Amino acid sequence: MRNMEENTNSELKFEKEILAPYTYLLQIKGKKVRVKIADAFNHWLKLSDEKLREIVDTVDMVHIASLLFDDIQDSTKLRRGIPAAHRVYGIPLTLNTSMHVLFLVMKRLVELHPEAADIYATEFLDALRGQGADLYWRENFRCPTVQEYNKMAQQKTGRMFTLGLRLCQLFSDYKTDLCPLALQLGLYFQIRDDYCNLKQQEALEEWPSEDDKQAVTEDSYCEDLTEGKFSLSIIHAMGTPEGEEVLNILRQRTEDIELKKYCVALLEKSGSLAYVRSVLEDLNRSTRAEVARLGGNPQMEAVLDEMESWKD
Repeated sequence: MRNMEENTNSELKFEKEILAPYTYLLQIKGKKVRVKIADAFNHWLKLSDEKLREIVDTVDMVHIASLLFDDIQDSTKLRRGIPAAHRVYGIPLTLNTSMHVLFLVMKRLVELHPEAADIYATEFLDALRGQGADLYWRENFRCPTVQEYNKMAQQKTGRMFTLGLRLCQLFSDYKTDLCPLALQLGLYFQIRDDYCNLKQQEALEEWPSEDDKQAVTEDSYCEDLTEGKFSLSIIHAMGTPEGEEVLNILRQRTEDIELKKYCVALLEKSGSLAYVRSVLEDLNRSTRAEVARLGGNPQMEAVLDEMESWKD
């Protein structure tokens, strides 16, 4: 028995080393817009601070673990202004850490509530479907339709919001279905994020705060173009005279700053970025209208105010 306890203690001590890529990424906090959204939903849900923090922290673990994976999939050089974790710790350990954290979350949720693990499986699986669609289009160089993109965004981003929301509602007397609002927020959030990657990087959620900023370099400029990502502005541009040039640049997955600047200029010339701005305005209005319909929520309105930083 003593040997077993010693082995267990040794394994737990080693946990710090094998989770190093995860804790490394935690050092830079980002803007925590997702956490603010969760806090805003609690205006309706009325969970205790302790229970809310427990759920928010758990969902944030999923988010960070996903970032570790995403950065490998996207060959990302920088995350939150510092070298991506896999560049520091290597791909094998970073992949393992990501999976490790996701299963730590499962263990937490099994202990949290009898229905929590099923919610996690359902919502995260749909988020993975969205991520998979995004990757499929990129790797096969297939431009999706606007409708396909919108569905992907609601899955990839919206389902991370509904995950936290549904977990919170397990402990709330407020049973009005807030998932449609969460999915709309996810769509708004993803389109905004893609737009900011091209035009307003400082407004990105994952962009480091002034206090945390360390080594933001040209490697961060318009990363989505280097990845070959079909964002909404790219999809719109395919129906314009500038579309062929944009597509040729996207195909190259270039790191050339001047070429990426030229591509952004083409997206402006084509009206594609203006189109995305109009979509963002519509989503901002409709989301605020839904919040008002639900009785109003000063915290959610403050989050929406902050999300309008894409206009700056």
